[in-house]
Amino acid sequence: MTVIPAEIGAEVRFSKTLGETDFYLFSGISGDFDKVHVNEEYMKTTVFGRRIAHGILVLALSSNTASMMSSRYTTANSPFTPVSAGYDKVRFLKPVFIGDTITVSYRVAAVEQERLRSRSRVEMTNQKGETVLVAEHILAWVPRETG
Repeated sequence: MTVIPAEIGAEVRFSKTLGETDFYLFSGISGDFDKVHVNEEYMKTTVFGRRIAHGILVLALSSNTASMMSSRYTTANSPFTPVSAGYDKVRFLKPVFIGDTITVSYRVAAVEQERLRSRSRVEMTNQKGETVLVAEHILAWVPRETG
């Protein structure tokens, strides 16, 4: 039996500063033009004081770390093709604003050999060190088809 190569405790990190373009491109991709994301004048009248990022835009930053982790364990000859099987326990804890630098920490928390899955803890912090999002990512390790 071939085993999943992921190791509990393995971790990768990625940081990105979210800009105006990120907000508008994501609005266009998702179709979500809610005023909390695109109307600065309206948001000045709220407790937030400015536009906030789409929660899913922030969560999407973890896609890079999942790819970084799967790339760590796969080569052209690997017996598995790791693919996302979803996210559980996603929580948006603090708003993210234009200009915030978000750091994603992705750490393998469990390896389920019998189910060919790994579960990783995703934690995102802003430039102040405040946790803005937490989630659990499930990576399915799909056996490669052979000729």
